Amino acid sequence: MSSAAHASGLFSTLPKTFIVTASPTPNQVLKGGEDKIKITWGLNKSLPVGVDDKYNDIKVKLCYAPVSQEDRPWRKTEDHLNKDQTCQFKILAKPYAMNDNVDWTVERDTPTATYFVRVYAYDTEGAEVGYGETTDAKKATNLFQVEAISGRHATFDIISICFSAFSAFLLFIFFYNEKRKGRDE
Repeated sequence: MSSAAHASGLFSTLPKTFIVTASPTPNQVLKGGEDKIKITWGLNKSLPVGVDDKYNDIKVKLCYAPVSQEDRPWRKTEDHLNKDQTCQFKILAKPYAMNDNVDWTVERDTPTATYFVRVYAYDTEGAEVGYGETTDAKKATNLFQVEAISGRHATFDIISICFSAFSAFLLFIFFYNEKRKGRDE
């Protein structure tokens, strides 16, 4: 099972071995830097015993939902895991435990968007060998929203301050030149 996933690196080859839940209710809006999410995962009990023998590490990630990917190529979903930009935000990385949970405070600089949570299992070589997520295969259920201050706004604030300072400086120079011309006449 892990050799197929490791050889191709395709998300479509990963077995969905985890059942994952998150505390936000569907369509709930969370505030960055304030609200917490409780994420719980466990091995699907209907799977055969020993399916997780190669699992070494767990990574929990916050993933963009399709509604937040429209017109944003930097958030696109790719089947090849090395090119996938859906799950950019690492919540937790730790050694594998069959059943576990984490309380995570939504980071303040998380971009405002709609999200779901995905849990990946990794083997000793660092290749993804299993996953689970809080949504369905179409990424349409159990989605939640985050409203936070995005770092993208900081650039605009800095640029507007620079233009304002430059404009004030030019106005002062213009005023000084006009005053000087008035004295020379």
